[in-house]
Amino acid sequence: MDSRLQAFERLLNIMDDLREKCPWDKKQTLETLRPLTIEETYELTDAIADGDLKGIKEELGDLFLHLVFYSKIGTEKKAFTVDDVLNGVCDKLIARHPHIYGDIKVADEEEVKRNWEKLKMKEGKKSILEGVPKSLPGLVKATRVQEKVKQVGFEWEHKWQVWQKVEEEIKELKEAESSGDYQEIEKEFGDVLFALTNYARFLNVNPDNALTLTNQKFINRFQYIEKVAEKKGRVLTDMSLDEMEEIWVEAKEIYK
Repeated sequence: MDSRLQAFERLLNIMDDLREKCPWDKKQTLETLRPLTIEETYELTDAIADGDLKGIKEELGDLFLHLVFYSKIGTEKKAFTVDDVLNGVCDKLIARHPHIYGDIKVADEEEVKRNWEKLKMKEGKKSILEGVPKSLPGLVKATRVQEKVKQVGFEWEHKWQVWQKVEEEIKELKEAESSGDYQEIEKEFGDVLFALTNYARFLNVNPDNALTLTNQKFINRFQYIEKVAEKKGRVLTDMSLDEMEEIWVEAKEIYK
């Protein structure tokens, strides 16, 4: 037997054992697993951001376990089996890749994406935005929404037009700030973030990845301040902003 099939069968058999014999595993439901799956997914993204290949392998294993767990519960509910899950995605992939499994010709990646959206609409989707998860983090969701509408031509033609929109939204935010209307400020701030996310796409930058890198850079620099302060026997709350800024300049040279 193919080693891949053996490994998958081994996991399925272990899942059967756990569901039958382990008090914790026996109690789990689709609902109780959901937050744990979200946590595992974030752990995988952390490993990817860190370039930790060993960590990626381990976190993928955890996610495989969760997918098998959901499939086991589906079988118990007589709703679906792991076979249904796997065959379903295989059928979908074959149907949505006629340039591989059919006689359709495509010129490039963008044409593949456009065809993908057209095929999804033929499958009965009422909106190209229907498949965007409601619970996606805001920045990720903004990117996905913009990528989706691009496939039907709802897209600025030039990068300068997108930046013009960013400047327009910043101006509207400043006007809202002057009004003191919190709801208006919040709305306009959201518009600025959405416009900047759009501009990031035109720069071929993933805004969520970019912000993740900036967050980590800030954490590294601030923790450097904490370490230097500790070595000097100082407490941050007793230090002036100028003193902390002086160490921050040092940190910027170390963590760029």
